[in-house]
Amino acid sequence: MFRLQGSKVLAVDMTGDAVKAKNGSMVAYDGQMAFKKLSGGGEGIRGMVTRRLTGEQMTMMEVRGQGTCWLADRASEINLVQLQGDKLYVESSNLLATDAGLRTGTSFTGLRGATQGNGLFTTTVEGTGQAAITSDGPAVVLRVSPQYPLTVDPGAYVAHQGNVRQTFQSGVTFRTFMGEGGGEAFQIRFEGDGLVYVQPSERNTIAGDV
Repeated sequence: MFRLQGSKVLAVDMTGDAVKAKNGSMVAYDGQMAFKKLSGGGEGIRGMVTRRLTGEQMTMMEVRGQGTCWLADRASEINLVQLQGDKLYVESSNLLATDAGLRTGTSFTGLRGATQGNGLFTTTVEGTGQAAITSDGPAVVLRVSPQYPLTVDPGAYVAHQGNVRQTFQSGVTFRTFMGEGGGEAFQIRFEGDGLVYVQPSERNTIAGDV
């Protein structure tokens, strides 16, 4: 069971079961716990190939035991996501923990990954259960609908879920509208029906200013 203590610490209550967590994210625990490092980049052969080809890093550990384990990541804000048989797409650096029953993998992002400097793949979490994702500042959850598509700065993007497709657009940027003469070279456009998680602080991107 996941529960937040404040906005920056995740408490995981376990009764002999296990969770997957970001390697090194344990800050405290009580009871009896065992920690086992897992491979990054997703499960199975595809995950191994993805790591070799792209350098995508998703170093996770399995935490199993009786008691409570507290997790945190560099004082980042933590957001809980409930999955009901659907799939979450999340930047690998923003994935803190998942229920052990959720499947993790990789998905091709192409241009967006290149503009962010995160590699060509992003992490997927699929199944029924809870996942915890981090953000630099409190995440904002924005609804995408067929009537209201959404455009997001790639540096602010954290994750998305639902029946959503993403495309990339370049040219006029947000900062151009503000008269600053520069901005991100690309934005991500989301269409369909789902949710997009964005953070109020932008990460650096390779695309830089245009």
